[in-house]
Amino acid sequence: MRIGQYTLANNLLVAPMAGVTDRPFRQLCKALGAGYAVSEMVTSRKDLWNSLKTSRRANHEGEPGPIAVQIAGTDADMMAEAAVYNIERGAQIIDINMGCPAKKVCNKWAGSALMQNEPLAVEIAQAVVEAARPFEVPVTLKMRTGWCASHKNAEVLARQFEDVGIQMLTVHGRTREQGYKGFAEYDTIAAVKQAVRVPVVANGDITSPEKARDVLAYTGADAVMVGRAAQGRPWIFREIGHFLATGTHMAPPLVAEVRRLLLEHLHDHYRLYGELTGVRSARKHIAWYVRQLPGGEELRQHINTIDDCQVQWQAVADYFDRLGQQMERLPRMAQADAEQAIEELAA
Repeated sequence: MRIGQYTLANNLLVAPMAGVTDRPFRQLCKALGAGYAVSEMVTSRKDLWNSLKTSRRANHEGEPGPIAVQIAGTDADMMAEAAVYNIERGAQIIDINMGCPAKKVCNKWAGSALMQNEPLAVEIAQAVVEAARPFEVPVTLKMRTGWCASHKNAEVLARQFEDVGIQMLTVHGRTREQGYKGFAEYDTIAAVKQAVRVPVVANGDITSPEKARDVLAYTGADAVMVGRAAQGRPWIFREIGHFLATGTHMAPPLVAEVRRLLLEHLHDHYRLYGELTGVRSARKHIAWYVRQLPGGEELRQHINTIDDCQVQWQAVADYFDRLGQQMERLPRMAQADAEQAIEELAA
């Protein structure tokens, strides 16, 4: 699969998720089988570019390419400037956010709210494409099926986005109105795939290897994008890849491997965020890793009382040492368990 001049390692993509897909998480997912990962969204507001939050989101040190950065905003000129700003800081692909359903984003008419204003949405896409063209940087776009069930316009917009030069489209199979509730639908994604020639990526409720296979077959999409199912389970990409290639399931990961992965992830996380922020922002990652494991809830409660990175790291190490005495591998997650975990994340 190609995006512009870049050939991806495979068709398994990591979804951009605010507060989740920072550089350490993206690197981990890529190491565990993802062919491509998009950054957390970076604002188009120039007054925030020098903030600590934006500088962390624009940090790509040591990250294998292609480096994809998602930008968000409501003004075409500002979005074009944001594209150039991120390209000059290492972005090799620019992704436009028209899929975020968060109220704090949509209340400012950014994210999926832009789908209500088709002329503005197309104007933004065209401005970003034109700004990126001199750098030979391809532009992609992520959107929802529409604003609400009575106004699904992804197919109409997809044609217009392709016409102005967007080189890949990702469609989350929910409306903005749904948020992350209910179930994703794939008919709209299939319609978008039929409507355009550029690669189309299916996103929404890809929770297992079987679901990835079925969604690819049903929609005809070129790739699948995994979001919440990778939280605490970054090895889902290699599991999907193995299943698509062989039709068989990999054995669940060894407890010792998960211990190593998580502890390395924490070290990288602390280096990016520092002691004060790192110990707090790591809590959610730890909780996701252990949410289905024996003693996981007790560890989560304990972790939330710790304000020292080394103490937190050691508590995780000790937990997995104890778990390794009980089992060699993690329990296999059934499809129903995976879907329940996703529903809990949406709650």
